[in-house]
Amino acid sequence: MSYRGSRDELERQLSAVTGLLDAANIIVHGTDGIIRSWTAGCENLYGWSRIEAVGQEVHELLGTQFPESVEEQRNRFLAAQSWSGEVIHHHKDGRPLFIATHWVLLSPLGSAEQVVVQTNNDVTAMKVMQETVAEREAHQLSILDTVPDGMVVIDEAGIISSFSAAAERLFGYKAAEVCGLNVKVLMPDPDRAAHDSYISNYLTTGERRIIGYGRVVTGRRKDGSTFPMELSVGEAATRNKRIFTGFIRDLTSRHKIEEELRQSQKMEAIGQLTGGLAHDFNNLLTVVSGNLEMIDNKLEDPKLRVLLREAQSAADDGAKLTSQLLAFGRRQSLNPRTVDIGQLVGGFSDLLRRTLGEAVELRTVISGAAIEASVDGSQLQNAILNLAINARDAMPKGGRLTIDISSVKLDADYAKTYPSVRTGDFVLISVTDTGSGMTAEVREKAFDPFFTTKGLGAGTGLGLSMVYGFAKQSGGNIQLYSEPGQGTSVRLFLPSARSKADEEITHFDTAETAPLPRGWEKLLVVEDDPRVRRVVVARLADLGYQIIEAATGIEALELLQKHNDISLLFTDIVMPGGMTGNELADQVRMAKPTIKVLFTSGYAEPTIAGKELAQSGRWLRKPHTARELATVLRELLD
Repeated sequence: MSYRGSRDELERQLSAVTGLLDAANIIVHGTDGIIRSWTAGCENLYGWSRIEAVGQEVHELLGTQFPESVEEQRNRFLAAQSWSGEVIHHHKDGRPLFIATHWVLLSPLGSAEQVVVQTNNDVTAMKVMQETVAEREAHQLSILDTVPDGMVVIDEAGIISSFSAAAERLFGYKAAEVCGLNVKVLMPDPDRAAHDSYISNYLTTGERRIIGYGRVVTGRRKDGSTFPMELSVGEAATRNKRIFTGFIRDLTSRHKIEEELRQSQKMEAIGQLTGGLAHDFNNLLTVVSGNLEMIDNKLEDPKLRVLLREAQSAADDGAKLTSQLLAFGRRQSLNPRTVDIGQLVGGFSDLLRRTLGEAVELRTVISGAAIEASVDGSQLQNAILNLAINARDAMPKGGRLTIDISSVKLDADYAKTYPSVRTGDFVLISVTDTGSGMTAEVREKAFDPFFTTKGLGAGTGLGLSMVYGFAKQSGGNIQLYSEPGQGTSVRLFLPSARSKADEEITHFDTAETAPLPRGWEKLLVVEDDPRVRRVVVARLADLGYQIIEAATGIEALELLQKHNDISLLFTDIVMPGGMTGNELADQVRMAKPTIKVLFTSGYAEPTIAGKELAQSGRWLRKPHTARELATVLRELLD
């Protein structure tokens, strides 16, 4: 057969085939890419008519985009004589079309020329849908990876099919480790043992326990540790099967904050109780000490004097005890000033070393220069000394005590973790030992008054509670870190020094041997406790003063109207009857501005006494001695 005959035969066979499949998307072209046949289906798909398409190079016409280059694709196809895959074609109007194509290399009967038959299917809509689904999945995954809540998906048998990145961080497992396992691997007993029966019971009876709402349960990490979590479970049906999606929120931080708040409220309640008890006890000590002082002046028997001095010493120890209680209850009188903490600690480091003994090494680390706080320096020294004594007792075989001083700024994030903390600039004093440390049970009660782990008679249990109250009353905070066998670190946060002028509050430091200063002026004494009032009146009468006494503020104002020659008001601050000492002082000053005012109380909160102290600068805390009272009276009246 001639070449022309074979060519005509090829065309005839192709026409017969394409005539049968004209509605399909079939393109026939030579190995050179020249289109020989173009069906009606291709006209509809691509927009070119048969006349426009036949004779064109197929890849140029359609702008074919292969996974690899055209030449590489052609060579691979010719070697295999068939190929299936996805390409991008372009419509006549220029828009891209995603095409699933299948190529076959044929040699028509009686023809020496090979042709390529393409069967093309438009998958553009499906491709767009796949990309949309992929975008949504990527978006959902990005959300799940961002939110702190973990997500776990299980089937009816409890087998994990999905495990989010947050769940990986929460439980310590990688998704590949748990997918295919039963979800009870994430649960401690007894929930682990009961989980399968719970799902079975729900599928059988429809009885719900946690589906649809949050419930606090316990989770189990890969390392075996447990943690509280809030679990919310959603349910869905797919392909006649049910899947359950659990959203998990770690409650560890929230429980810690709630525990901090409960502890703070407990300490506040105990502080109010101990402060009130100390106030009443100070009134009793005032009576005891005052009467002992007056008896001392009248005793001549040396043996009785020894007994009296011993009783007076016991009363003084009681006063120190109530001072510690007042410190814990945040009701002690403080004298805040701008103090360089480094200099203050350095100034009594020798005392600390003697207190600690030779077996304990003392280190002081100061980060920065001129680290100043607004604080009562003497009370701060007492606090550090208490901490040092506790540390020494925790290191009976010796060790190291480190006092670290630095400036810190507490931000809002830190305050969220510790509800009792205020934000702002603070001076941090860390007192850290290498001692025996504390168990969790001891740490929980460490700041409670009268709680001690020492033997009988070895401690009052007020050391840490006093430091706690001092820090709180100073406008700061205290934190305790301790582990058994790892030592203890107490961190004091004290407010950084402000630029305002220091308040001038008088301290009393007079020589015990000097004679008591006397007077003759008329004084108005206001005290609700009759025993305390009798002691005070007797003391003042012995000093030569004329005394008018009252039990309440109302009674005092009535007496003030009858006596025009009163020189000084000596009043308790906290009194019954609807009028406090500072309210009485306000009315007295309005009526007679020249009258001097002296305050006293078993405790003094700055909110009560601050205004009056700023005006007068005179304050006596119960129990006070006759010398202190006599000295301050003359300073005011003179």
